Amino acid sequence: MKLETKIIHAGMTPDPSTGAVMIPIYQTSTYVQEAPGKNKGYEYARSQNPTRFALEEAYAQIENGKYGLAFSSGVAATDTVIKLLQPGDEVIAANDMYGGTYRLFSKVYEKFGIKFHYVNMQDANNIKPFINSNTKLIWAETPTNPLMNIVDIAAVADISKQHNVLLCVDNTFASPYLQNPLNDGADIVMHSATKYLGGHSDVIQGCLVMNDTELRNKLYFIQKSCGAVPGPQDCFLVLRGIKTLHLRMQRHCENGEKIACWLRNHDKVKKVYWPGFEDSPNYSIAKRQMRGFGGMISFELKDESIEACNKVLSSTHLFSLAESLGGVESLINHPASMTHASIPREERIKNGLSDGLIRLSVGVEDADDLIEDLANAMNK
Repeated sequence: MKLETKIIHAGMTPDPSTGAVMIPIYQTSTYVQEAPGKNKGYEYARSQNPTRFALEEAYAQIENGKYGLAFSSGVAATDTVIKLLQPGDEVIAANDMYGGTYRLFSKVYEKFGIKFHYVNMQDANNIKPFINSNTKLIWAETPTNPLMNIVDIAAVADISKQHNVLLCVDNTFASPYLQNPLNDGADIVMHSATKYLGGHSDVIQGCLVMNDTELRNKLYFIQKSCGAVPGPQDCFLVLRGIKTLHLRMQRHCENGEKIACWLRNHDKVKKVYWPGFEDSPNYSIAKRQMRGFGGMISFELKDESIEACNKVLSSTHLFSLAESLGGVESLINHPASMTHASIPREERIKNGLSDGLIRLSVGVEDADDLIEDLANAMNK
């Protein structure tokens, strides 16, 4: 089945009682049992919910996996993966990644005795010196947030398998429409479904997808035991969003390319970070493992002052100044003070994230209108 068809039909089975095409919202906390321990597969909504199960099946299908698990947020999904570990274990993580992930690792789990190494993964070989008998997990993002760096998933997977280490890939920026890390050897794929999967900036959710049954059972046990599950209404909203994923991503990619090229030719722009430029680092890898280059772009102005940066950030009208990404509407963001403020400034600067970096989530509006909006902001 082609991906576009799979996206429409994933997780969708007509309701047996009414024939409803869309899965109902099962807004219930518990289920009647015929006798103690005898039920219809549902006992308590934290553990099982038909709307959530339909979404989890959809997650699995669109990521070419066997199992999907839904969570109350992307951070909750990440938290569940880390809970597979124990004190003394070590994690190799990307040095350029979402600030909320860094905060979870450094501010929550380091004090429980888990050690994190932050590595530039643009060259997979950089991982090797950090692997030892305590290494249990490699955490990668590609494209990375916010510098759009590309990680060779297959190369990292080869290393992880040589050392019997789990590989989890945050696939939020690409979405399953552009990239499927399980195909390249990842063990777990994580999404902040808040972003492209939901697609309409109206729901918070995360997910994990995997193939290994034992791994799925461990993660499900944590999901059930710790309780960071989404409600059925949120599951319904993401199921609805997934149905248009391919259409939205095509437009995100088209608009992203137009705006990235326009920014690169602008006389006030110093540098543009977008993986679709042929001279971008690891362009050949991006072209091989992705079906398109997405709608996420970061750039720096030639005028590196905070005043110039703030003027642009506060002067757009179609690009809304807000955190998050992946919705149909365009957003503009200042990572240093917003999404990545939890990372110490010295660490941000060392990894190439300047105070003047601006991040765009290019929506599905008319590209010419978006360019005009940016041009007006630049002129100020």
